[in-house]
Amino acid sequence: MTAKPRVCILRTDGTNCDRETFYAFELAGAECRLVHVNQLRMGREKLTDYQILVIPGGFSYGDDVHSGKILAVELTSYLKEQLQSFVDAGKPVLGICNGFQVLVRTGLLPHGQMGRIDAALMHNDSGHFECRWVRLRVEKSPCIFTRELEGQIIDIQVAHGEGKFFARPETLARLEQQEQVVFRYVDASGQPTQQYPANPNGSPGGIAGICDPRGLVLGLMPHPERCVEVYQHPLWRRSVALPLPCRQIFASAVRYVQS
Repeated sequence: MTAKPRVCILRTDGTNCDRETFYAFELAGAECRLVHVNQLRMGREKLTDYQILVIPGGFSYGDDVHSGKILAVELTSYLKEQLQSFVDAGKPVLGICNGFQVLVRTGLLPHGQMGRIDAALMHNDSGHFECRWVRLRVEKSPCIFTRELEGQIIDIQVAHGEGKFFARPETLARLEQQEQVVFRYVDASGQPTQQYPANPNGSPGGIAGICDPRGLVLGLMPHPERCVEVYQHPLWRRSVALPLPCRQIFASAVRYVQS
């Protein structure tokens, strides 16, 4: 496929990172459209018309009850077949922050199957909202979004109050065994950490993002869409040669679809 991939950026009440995500994918060479969940429910838009699906960050429905829960219930109740067919067709799905919370509550993470919930994002150990820059290590994984970043340590911004990854020990062990952990919070020496403040929420093993076994569905708490231009990095005035690894996350998905 050589045409620009069509990206569905899903939004609803409380979504607030959709336009930044639109810009990031547009920079990567995609054709993007902001799609309200009601347009899908009413049939005015169809997921079959898109090659990439993104659930961006924000506070969908005010994070009432629990972060991402209401949107997840809406998706599983009204769009379950469309979503599962989208993933089964080998099309990439990205969930950022609130989008990650939604994906684990639909079951698409960590297994790629709707309806089976084996993980959650819980309140930060710090007890408050964390909005600042952290460092991540990109792990070896089947994830199609990070093929060019494996082994790198990247600067990235977090902005969440419920970002602590939680799963039963057997689920965590399976994620490690199948190399589904894509990002980890690291300390100053580049080692995964559960310690605050390098780890902003207390996630075990420093888990900041995971993918499904096929590497097509990615969810992460930090916000890669917030650093796709040099001037968005806090140290940009000190260097004209700052790398932009976050931009590669979006570009890799575009290249995957085009190939």
